[in-house]
Amino acid sequence: METGGMKGRRKELTRTELHRFLKKAFNVPSIHSEYGMTELLSQAYSKGDGIFYCPPWMKVILRDTQDPLTLFTEPGRTGGINIIDLANLYSCSFIATGDLGRLRPDGGFEVLGRYDNSDIRGCNLFSE
Repeated sequence: METGGMKGRRKELTRTELHRFLKKAFNVPSIHSEYGMTELLSQAYSKGDGIFYCPPWMKVILRDTQDPLTLFTEPGRTGGINIIDLANLYSCSFIATGDLGRLRPDGGFEVLGRYDNSDIRGCNLFSE
């Protein structure tokens, strides 16, 4: 299960490059992926094709890269990934990520990369 990028700790690889390396190293046909963050209680998962699917209480909506108040919900559009996670009983998370994505007709989404010059994020980062 691959859970994200190198967070600036090593040479950055694309997800495709990383999966190719891992499939060869472990002699497996596919690598599953998780998309989530510590601010969320839920994660989206991919079974190896780079297309992520959310549980019913989590939703991905895209925002225009030039106007963050313009939102997209129709398939085929590309934009910044916004996430709504209703998993917490007493609150819900609304996250505007630094990731770019594309919505799919089957309800899934692809993660295409990060906004240029966006902060490196991840739970394995710490101050030295």
